[in-house]
Amino acid sequence: MKPEPLTSIADADWLSLRLELWPDCPREQHLEEMASFLREPNRFVQFIVRDPSGRGLGLAEASIRTDYVNGTSSSPVAYLEGLYVAPEARGKGVARSLVQAVSEWALAMGCTELASDTQPENLVSQAVHTQLGFVETERAVFFNKWLGPGKVD
Repeated sequence: MKPEPLTSIADADWLSLRLELWPDCPREQHLEEMASFLREPNRFVQFIVRDPSGRGLGLAEASIRTDYVNGTSSSPVAYLEGLYVAPEARGKGVARSLVQAVSEWALAMGCTELASDTQPENLVSQAVHTQLGFVETERAVFFNKWLGPGKVD
């Protein structure tokens, strides 16, 4: 179970796994993001794990962030932007192998920290992060106050 880098938006499994992870994002937006990631290989990386038949089982996407990243003390920081494992492949080391591949890439890019986030209510993701060696650093609740014209409630 060796992760391989994703290098083409023509890879149907990449899009399929992204659609599973972020189902509210339109297909066209996924394709635009995938293409933009491939144009900046020194900033973004994507890995996939496939079963013996070649079908995608898991996906990890990461970036290099140079702005402040909550809970970190260095810069640049590698950031796990997305991690998804198909339900039938969970608990078999797919996520661990993907995060290891991202970690190796991050070290090669000069990073000493790998950060990530999840929603406060996503207890499964929190447990997976902990099992993968992440340590919770903080929790936040974000607020917004609309100041512009035309806001209709």
